[in-house]
Amino acid sequence: MASKLPQLQTKLSQASQYVAKHGGAYYKQLLEQNKQYIQEPPTIEKCQTLANQLFYTRLASIPGRYESFWKEVDHVKNILKNRQELKVENAGIAALFGLECLAWFYGGEIVGRGFTFTGYHV
Repeated sequence: MASKLPQLQTKLSQASQYVAKHGGAYYKQLLEQNKQYIQEPPTIEKCQTLANQLFYTRLASIPGRYESFWKEVDHVKNILKNRQELKVENAGIAALFGLECLAWFYGGEIVGRGFTFTGYHV
């Protein structure tokens, strides 16, 4: 492990030099490629306006998402009603998806607690 530290320091130094040398050009290129998204002049008021637009646009999308949610619920109810027609393959895929969701939930809980398994730091 100790022998890897100088190698890591060398690689980090090289990466830092590369970013220092080419970072400005990359930044300018990125801004040039995406200039249609930049609001001029970039003021605090303009940022606040954009934040309000985003908030109210998301707020306006709630009815559509609400309707989609109930369509999904109705689809699940329909599948449960006709479970005799359910294939083992589809049930297995649904079970794996559920396990994946559960794993992501537990992973998020662990990260949220500061990478501890036993509890929160108080």
